[in-house]
Amino acid sequence: MFLELIAVIFAGIAVAGVVMLANSATGGHLPRWLAPVAAGLAMIGVTIASEYSWYSRTAANLPEGLVIAETVETRSFYRPWTYVVPLSERFVAVDLATRRSHPDQPDQHLAEVFFFGRWAPISQLSILTDCAAWRRAVVEAEARFAQDGAVAGVNWVSPPVDDPLLTISCGG
Repeated sequence: MFLELIAVIFAGIAVAGVVMLANSATGGHLPRWLAPVAAGLAMIGVTIASEYSWYSRTAANLPEGLVIAETVETRSFYRPWTYVVPLSERFVAVDLATRRSHPDQPDQHLAEVFFFGRWAPISQLSILTDCAAWRRAVVEAEARFAQDGAVAGVNWVSPPVDDPLLTISCGG
C-alpha cells in the first residue's frame, strides 16, 4: 500500500514536470492550471490502473497447485468506472497441491482454501469435500477422523450444483 502511494505521488510529480517542460518549450503559452490538473489526472489514472491490475498480478504470482475457484467483482458509486468494467477485489483459491484423501474414502478430500482481498490479509480455511454426495464442511476443532477415514463432528452443507469450491476440489 505504501509503495502504491509513492508510485501515485511520483506519477503526479512526473506529469506535472512534463507539462512544465512543455510550457517552457512553448514560451509560457500554456495555462497555469494545466500542470496541477494534469498531475491530478495522472494520479487518478495510476490509482485506477493499480486497482485493476491487482487481481491479475496476484493471480499470476500464485504458487503451483493453487487454483482460483471464485472471483468477487464489485461496483461502487464512488468509483463510477466500475459500472463500465467491474473491479475484482476478492477471490477464493483452493490448494490442490496439498489436497488429501483417505484410501477408504476416495470421494472425500481435505483441502486448504485461501481468501484473498485487495486490502485484507490472506485468510485460510480447511474444508472437507464429499464429491459423491456433493457436500462440503468446514473442518473445525470438533472434527474427528476415524482410522477408516470417516469424519464426525462436522456440519455438512449441500451447496448448489455449480458450487465453485466443490467443482475445483472434485476435479471439475
